[in-house]
Amino acid sequence: MAEPSGTARDPEAVSRFVEHFAAQLVEAGMQRMPARVFGALLASDAGALTSAQLGEQLQISPAAVSGAVRYLAQVHMVSREREPGSRRERYRVHGDQWYEALTSREAVIKRWEDALREGVTSLGADTPAGRRLAETLAFFEFVEKEVEAMMERWRVHREERFGGE
Repeated sequence: MAEPSGTARDPEAVSRFVEHFAAQLVEAGMQRMPARVFGALLASDAGALTSAQLGEQLQISPAAVSGAVRYLAQVHMVSREREPGSRRERYRVHGDQWYEALTSREAVIKRWEDALREGVTSLGADTPAGRRLAETLAFFEFVEKEVEAMMERWRVHREERFGGE
């Protein structure tokens, strides 16, 4: 398969990488089809492919591509964009997809923290269940602060290593 940029690729080598990387994502909890689509996008030089290109490369139906892309967009791992002068959409993976995926989890963690605070109040901070919830809450608050600090260090490291975009 030729990349959209025209660079010749060994389709077997690309397929092996995509399937191996997807297997690692599946093992970590991602659904198989989104993992394969994400791997294919990550392996493309342009970082963007159309539904037809994804379907052809992965030998999957348009519906499978659509479902996978919908999930990946919801978790901020890909974005949709229109091809210039066309009605076709391309799906793009960005260099900061891990950052986006991780930081999008902050809203979920905030909701968990709110629910845990309510639980501690409802159950009583001095009960065994209340103490367990308070410790869980403290853990999420700790992780949240650590992730914020880590992401700031990542931005500095990325700039030093890869330059600005």
